[in-house]
Amino acid sequence: MVEGPDSGDLTAQAKIRNAAVEHFSSEGFSRASIRAIATSAGVSAALVLHHFGSKEELRAACDEHVLRTVLERARRDSSPSGMQGLVRDYLASPNEYMLEVRYMARAIADDSPSADRFAEAIVDESELVLRAGMADGSMREFSDTRALALLTAVMSLAMLTMPPSLVRALGYEGFGPEVMMRLALPSLELYTRGLYTDERFLTAARASLADFQHVDSDDSGPHDDEPPGDPHHERTTHDD
Repeated sequence: MVEGPDSGDLTAQAKIRNAAVEHFSSEGFSRASIRAIATSAGVSAALVLHHFGSKEELRAACDEHVLRTVLERARRDSSPSGMQGLVRDYLASPNEYMLEVRYMARAIADDSPSADRFAEAIVDESELVLRAGMADGSMREFSDTRALALLTAVMSLAMLTMPPSLVRALGYEGFGPEVMMRLALPSLELYTRGLYTDERFLTAARASLADFQHVDSDDSGPHDDEPPGDPHHERTTHDD
């Protein structure tokens, strides 16, 4: 469960919250029911409402708990490579880690009220790691650090929430420690060495973007063969 190593001695409120995290991540907020959550937690539906008031307030409590847990882990285990802490955490407690990631991914995919907060927090943490790496020289400088932070966050989430068909393409029936270990080195090789051997594609992309921005800028104003109209002339013509 998301509570951590002392989860064997939970309060009823914590048991309800943890059960809700599991149901919300696997079924989505709209499909998960208070009754099912109560059954998983070993309490009555009335007790769920007594502690949390409503399903919406229960989700808010789950959001806060998952976000706090994930950020504490990220700040504790972040490293210049980024991937080392992720792999270590996952292999140490794969079920716990996957539950947190699935919950966040579900919230973002459903565009739930907490989606923006999750996305902002994940990208913020990624950006902090990147900027620290750039500052100490362990990472290269990039043209847009914030956009790079988004890309690295998306890649990490996509890896941990990989659909079964992609996992089977590697010869596994489901995502687990074996898949993570299989992906760990190629991921780090991609981050460490890059993919292309020279800058031809980067140069071409820069040129294409520059051309597009130039055309877009031209379209936003009057063209040379279409001078702006004279407001006085237009008013005079209309009055005639």
